[in-house]
Amino acid sequence: MTIESVNMRSLVAWDDPDEADLIALYLGVDEQEGFVTTDREEFVRQAEEGGNWDIILMSIGTADDDADFEFFRRVRRLLPDCPIVGACHASNLIRVARYITNGMRSHVTRDAAGDYMFLLQVALESTVEAVRAEREQLVSERLREEIESVRKLQQSIIPKDLDSPAGYQVAGRYESSQIRVFGGQPVVMAGGDYYDIFMLDDKSMVFLVGDASGHGMKACMSIMTMHTLVRMIRSDAYRDTASFVAEVNQRLCEQAIVQDEGGFITLLYGILNAETHEFQWTSAGHPIPMLQELETGIVRPLGTIDDGGLPLAIIEEAEYDTHSSHVPPNCRLLIYTDGLEEAFPDGNRDHDQFGIEGIERTLLASAKVPIEEAIKALFDESEAYTKGAGRHDDTSVVLLERE
Repeated sequence: MTIESVNMRSLVAWDDPDEADLIALYLGVDEQEGFVTTDREEFVRQAEEGGNWDIILMSIGTADDDADFEFFRRVRRLLPDCPIVGACHASNLIRVARYITNGMRSHVTRDAAGDYMFLLQVALESTVEAVRAEREQLVSERLREEIESVRKLQQSIIPKDLDSPAGYQVAGRYESSQIRVFGGQPVVMAGGDYYDIFMLDDKSMVFLVGDASGHGMKACMSIMTMHTLVRMIRSDAYRDTASFVAEVNQRLCEQAIVQDEGGFITLLYGILNAETHEFQWTSAGHPIPMLQELETGIVRPLGTIDDGGLPLAIIEEAEYDTHSSHVPPNCRLLIYTDGLEEAFPDGNRDHDQFGIEGIERTLLASAKVPIEEAIKALFDESEAYTKGAGRHDDTSVVLLERE
């Protein structure tokens, strides 16, 4: 391995001119890959000028060890983030302790024959690689903390207790996507999925299921923006689902955080009338709800892809349609985000996805169990289909059953 192979620049302060020349040769610093000097003031000038040094090598434990130590501390102040490797003769190893306790990263032992110089390159490289690994791990931990904070914010808007009118049961579940970062550790991402279910009055039940494009902070804030708008304008004035979606769309088109980098949100908005059992719904680019007849096992969509409409926050003047579907007795209504069906084996999108077929197969197999268990089965089967890779998109599922 060479210095160039790891893109490392070394700054060296030495006490022996002849050895300094050899060190420069062994470290290959003749092509602007580093700087070797026996003049400490020149060394300091190099440090003060910057230069993105990856590592510092200095001789320590000479006849004037106190001067060496003060020089070491001066260098530490100048380049606090640059690892320092000290080099001293075996007879002076006892002096290394105070350097180590004051921030020196590592040390090498100088022998009289000078054979240690053959090992300098490896010693410096291993130190730089160890420091880089630690920094990557630190960044990863901070990333996890940031993601966890945003994820908790996003999850705070997911309802925990769902009310339903007489004769109906409803359940919902949300899971974020996962990524793998340094060390192969999974990180649960902040997500762009969202659902809300609430009673508008004693007989009217509202369903909102949304999915912001992308992942992480931006997707989460897009959903938070939509959630705030929905809460602001929800009222009896928007019992017509298409009018409500159009209003949300117009307001989202004014929000830069949603539209930045081509962002958008898909939304399914529906209102169930528990007296007439009519489900009025509007889709803004969202997957079409599916109806399952529990006795026959038949699963069918409530519409076609043409009923989907344009996602939110793309065109302010976009128009949306209102659809009406009857919910028969002993049936289940499924509303979900595309993360459920877009699950791929080993995360490889070249393979077939879990898809509508996987959803229908799981619904059929879980027709006799309570809706909470049926939702769990959907998540479990979709996850299992990835063969350990995990779903790479956020997933939300809402399941309504008319008894």
